[in-house]
Amino acid sequence: MTKHPHDTDVAFIQALAELLNQNELTELAVMREYGENDSLEVRVVKQQTVIAAPAPAYAAPAAAPAPAAAPAAPAASEDPAKHPGAVTSPMVGTVYLAAEPGAKAFVTIGDQVKEGQTLLIVEAMKTMNHIPAPKAGTVKRILVEDGTPVEYGAPLMIVE
Repeated sequence: MTKHPHDTDVAFIQALAELLNQNELTELAVMREYGENDSLEVRVVKQQTVIAAPAPAYAAPAAAPAPAAAPAAPAASEDPAKHPGAVTSPMVGTVYLAAEPGAKAFVTIGDQVKEGQTLLIVEAMKTMNHIPAPKAGTVKRILVEDGTPVEYGAPLMIVE
C-alpha cells in the first residue's frame, strides 16, 4: 500500500477505469511500484447487470411429448442459483463444456456423475480451471452455452 500520497494516483485510477470501459473488460488489477516499500495496488471492477436468458435445451428429444406442461412452468421461474443441486462458477471467466473445440462434452443432461468428476472448464486469465461435481448425482440441467462468459456465483449446472 502507498506510504506517501501521489497526486497522479487519481488520474491513474481514472485511466484504468477508461481502459476497462473501452476494452469491454469486467475487471482490471495492476500494481504500481514507486520505490522500496512504496507501491499502489489497484483493482477496478465493473458491476454488470446480468439478465437471465432462457436456458438452452440440451436434452435429447423425448420419445413421446410430455402431456403436462404446467409443472415445468414453476420450475422455470425459480432461481437456478438457489437450487440445492446448483453448481456455480467459482470465478469470472469463459465456460467451456468440452476439453477442446469439437471434442465431446464432459457431461450431458442425464449423465450420472461422480463426486469430483470434471463437469466443465472455466477459463480465467488464460488458465483452464476444471470445475468438479460437488457430489455424485445426475446432471439435470445445463444452464450455460459453450464459450459464453460467466460471472462469479453464476449457476452453471444442476446436479441432483
